Amino acid sequence: MTRSRGKVEVAVRVALDTPEDLAEHYTPGVADQAEQVADDPSVLGRETVKANSVAIVSDGSALLGLGDRGPAAALPVMEGKAALLKRFADVDAWPICPVSREPDDLVRTVKDLATSFGAINLEDIAAPRCFTVERRLHDELDIPVFHDDQHGTAVVVLGALHNALKLTGRAPDGTSVVISGAGAAGSAIARLLLRAGYRSDGIVVCDREGALHEDRDLTGEKGWLAENTNAGGTTGSLKDALRGADVFIGVSTGGLLAPDDVEVMAERAIVFALANPDPEVDPAAAGRHAAVVATGRSDFPNQINNVLAFPGMFRGLLDSGAPRVTPQMLLAAAHALADVVGEDLEPGRIVPSVFDESLVPAVAEAVTGAAKAAG
Repeated sequence: MTRSRGKVEVAVRVALDTPEDLAEHYTPGVADQAEQVADDPSVLGRETVKANSVAIVSDGSALLGLGDRGPAAALPVMEGKAALLKRFADVDAWPICPVSREPDDLVRTVKDLATSFGAINLEDIAAPRCFTVERRLHDELDIPVFHDDQHGTAVVVLGALHNALKLTGRAPDGTSVVISGAGAAGSAIARLLLRAGYRSDGIVVCDREGALHEDRDLTGEKGWLAENTNAGGTTGSLKDALRGADVFIGVSTGGLLAPDDVEVMAERAIVFALANPDPEVDPAAAGRHAAVVATGRSDFPNQINNVLAFPGMFRGLLDSGAPRVTPQMLLAAAHALADVVGEDLEPGRIVPSVFDESLVPAVAEAVTGAAKAAG
């Protein structure tokens, strides 16, 4: 153990060096602000930390690469997320790791704390509970609720796929996509692809049992996916579904596929093997058969990482004062992310670097624009 005391800290934004400073920023001066807020709650967003604050909420039930390790183990992970938000978007974020996992309790906890925050980031909450919590908070709060495992992943995947299609001469409405993983990420990707113009008969989502289709006895999110994707009625295993497919998107488990499984895909196939730490298929081997390969890892080209999206998303959400996250914002963010690559687009560079200083402003501006267009 180090004794670093974590990755983030509180910084004071005003001078507190004299009795006059204390009188202005604490008592009695702060009473004036309190009275203003009591009379007009909108003052809170202009005059307090709420305007730039995000709560990062996790119960630790689905930590990336670790699984269910509990709320205490989630704290350093959420601290890291808070550090990234501060570093890349100057957003003040605070880790919140509740003990109870009951959806009612999680919703109540977030609602009780929402006065202090301008937006909520749900993180690493296992499916299907994450769907229930996100949708209820979306409906019941007047600040945006962003579930990074759904929204963030979908935005980065769509942005990367937009550029991969450019390189391989494809259009969304003529592209066939197989998604491995029907949890939070897989479901959100499928939903956003549909919004982006990919056809329902061109998307097949697979779980451990194979392709989701209407003849299977499925409920909840998987039931919705069976009804709204795979209009062609594909059955069988993941490997069966891949035959002739243009795109594979893996958000599931490492080592599911062999190079031969990529070989049966369409010419100039696109492979996003995003399982961490081990991709669904070996990236180097997949590259012998696919035109574009991406992973979730930093030691291969084309890392599909949510940090490409969420700092700009939150900067835009906070700056616009939007009350909720909309599909239009997600689409706008994905296209802005893709456009940052610009003329540097090539098979080994379909997404920008997180250190590209134009990335966060571009995504934030796109989100703000979508918020304004929505009124």
